[in-house]
Amino acid sequence: MNRKMTALVIGNASYPGQELKNSTNDAEDMYTALSEFGFSVIHLSNATQREIDEAVKSFRDNLNSNDIGLFYFAGHGMQINGENYITAVDTDFGTEIDAKYSSYPLNKVIEIMEKSGNKTNIIILDACRNNPYERAWHRAPAQRGLAPLFAPKGTIVAFATSPGEVAGDGVGRNGCYTEALLKHIKSPDIPIEEMFKRVRNSLAVLTKSKQTSWEHTSLSGDFFFNISLVSSIGKYGKESIADNLFNVKAGIRLHGVITKLKSHDWYIQTPAARSIKTEDINQSDIDSVFVLGRNIYQAACGGAHGASEFISSFRDKTHDIIEELRSAILDGMLFEIFFNSNGELRDNFKTSKFNSVFELQRYSEFDESFKFISDILAIYPNKFHIIPGKNRNVSVDVETIINDKDEYKVIGVYLGGVNLLRQDEDFGYYEDEGVVPYEALRKLAFERRLSEEMLIPNAKLTINFDFAADGQSKILFPYGHTVAK
Repeated sequence: MNRKMTALVIGNASYPGQELKNSTNDAEDMYTALSEFGFSVIHLSNATQREIDEAVKSFRDNLNSNDIGLFYFAGHGMQINGENYITAVDTDFGTEIDAKYSSYPLNKVIEIMEKSGNKTNIIILDACRNNPYERAWHRAPAQRGLAPLFAPKGTIVAFATSPGEVAGDGVGRNGCYTEALLKHIKSPDIPIEEMFKRVRNSLAVLTKSKQTSWEHTSLSGDFFFNISLVSSIGKYGKESIADNLFNVKAGIRLHGVITKLKSHDWYIQTPAARSIKTEDINQSDIDSVFVLGRNIYQAACGGAHGASEFISSFRDKTHDIIEELRSAILDGMLFEIFFNSNGELRDNFKTSKFNSVFELQRYSEFDESFKFISDILAIYPNKFHIIPGKNRNVSVDVETIINDKDEYKVIGVYLGGVNLLRQDEDFGYYEDEGVVPYEALRKLAFERRLSEEMLIPNAKLTINFDFAADGQSKILFPYGHTVAK
């Protein structure tokens, strides 16, 4: 399921004379959560009125090319003559008039979202915090905070408080409302209205019932922030998606093979892989065959030659298998590259046999399997330079400098004009007086490294060097660096 989603997330805290405790943290954590769901996010912290205006214009452009739009604001909000405004860090709070014309009208955001071409809009406002500037204007309590507003068709508006209430700061990193929101937004397969009900219940506990969140919705369909893999795939059951739950049954020959492939012992795995029979697969259920594919791949990555042989000669070995079950084996191998035994996206992808499997992308008979994996991975666009499985050719440019030994130091790997080379935050290494050590690679090894780190198959990746590279060229890659997303 490829959902096109965009968001604008703003957190303002540095107000003149009154720093808010949580709002920039709230926005930062919402940015992280939404990015994980696949939103493309514009994120602002401590934004001026001009910066908000520019961001809203960019957001407007994004809305027209996406299906889902989301606007989140944490900071001071206020109503003036029944109209709602979100405030900037340079808002002039001297008088109501000054504040009105140096803030940003919320109705403008709502109208932009309403008139865009997308299907669903979500507005979340953690903006009813205790505002000392309003008190200085000697306002009645009923005039403080945000005024009620109604959601246009296809829109849900969520407030941190009910009308007339004030949102409380949290005792930790987040404000009470966003703390409750972050607690429930990742719950899988929960419609957004149900999710906000859970937020309301948690908020009541956090604030001892002093704060009640409120929503107005005109959504005509269901929206889920977190769609579980089982729900999005549909083709395979939860025990095969999270295959640590898979029930291996005694007496079923294929299950015996799966057990042996799970042994992490080459001397058991290799003969098990070589013993796989077409008739056993053709008599099995689709989930068992999917799990078989997963374990063939993991055994091959662990060094079991029999499993590697199965992958390299996949077309021949599976020629007589029922088409649906043949696809299930390949689906399982592809899935294992990217997902762990809990059915979660891996922190580190399993790439040692990546190119061996993706070699099969050349053959149209396997198109459905590569569409299967690309559709799943499309949920995580921020994890990849190019969604794996898409039949797309990619060209990168390698920038080097030559040293006095005729070795070529890599200083840049460019995709679309952007340098992908960066220090790997998960990889510690020692620099001697600020000098980065380098790892020497021949051309083929360097190309394989780029392919596996970028998750773009060798056959789909063109690497352009700024020198006449050949098989004997010595290429120096900076130690502790990567081109992975």
